[in-house]
Amino acid sequence: MRYGINGSGRMLTNGVQGVLEDLKTAEVDGFSSYWVAQVGLIDALTLLGAHGRTGSSMALGTAVISTWERHPHALATQALTTQALVGDRLVVGIGVNHRPHVEQSLRMNWDRPVRHMSEYLAILGDLLAGGATSRQGDIWSFDGQAARPSDGVPKVMIAALGEQMLRLAGRRTDGTILWCVGPETIRTHIAPTINQAASAAGRPAPSIVCSLPVWVTDDPAPAREFLAAILADYATLPSYRAMMDIEGVHGLGDLSIVGPEDEVREQLARVEASGATDFTPVPMGGNPDEEARTRSVLLEAMSAT
Repeated sequence: MRYGINGSGRMLTNGVQGVLEDLKTAEVDGFSSYWVAQVGLIDALTLLGAHGRTGSSMALGTAVISTWERHPHALATQALTTQALVGDRLVVGIGVNHRPHVEQSLRMNWDRPVRHMSEYLAILGDLLAGGATSRQGDIWSFDGQAARPSDGVPKVMIAALGEQMLRLAGRRTDGTILWCVGPETIRTHIAPTINQAASAAGRPAPSIVCSLPVWVTDDPAPAREFLAAILADYATLPSYRAMMDIEGVHGLGDLSIVGPEDEVREQLARVEASGATDFTPVPMGGNPDEEARTRSVLLEAMSAT
């Protein structure tokens, strides 16, 4: 299992410059990937592009960009430009977001999310690979061609949780990017479904990227209470709620990897045994000492793989 870093939380606490500094540190430390979400009004791909070419092979991924706000042509334009800036190591992670956000914030109709994603992938994939497409869909359409600013083709992954979306991911993408999903759910639901779909389609084994908060502390109870409180909204969203029900947990206070070093090591081992190909933690800590201990355990785990 490869180890990366999910730097999305730093966007809110440290801003753009804080994330860019953390990116540099992750490269020096040897992590295999670094991921940022589309958070607030900070654009994930622009941020990754600002990191630029550094000579590192560390993958740079978005986890994830919502499809509703950007036509696939617009996303292909931005993704290829970003890849031209950072080199051939970009992973474009996308997702259909959640019905409450789409209907209440965007004032758009939540309609046929699997069809929505299927048509989106068709246009996006054509443009990323060849710069041209002619597709007329029920939801997404585009007819045109243009010069590409990057010769390479970025990987594409989707935030797939339900069975239909997982099968789509296995058949047509490089894998799935997970949040609010624990090891038991990966073992019994995520990995079997996406791997079977990829195999049936004759595609390589897909990546299964698991992301959870990790917090090394000798006093786990208040740490879990804190995580449960600040991340409470995730447990109310239907797609995440379904995954937590499979795992048998109430929320991220229970699902997060929290405890002394030995307990955290045991929980990391459970993630690796689940079938996850990548683990991209959100490193946490209540003080500088806990933050350093968390980083140390992750570096140790990474070096052991």
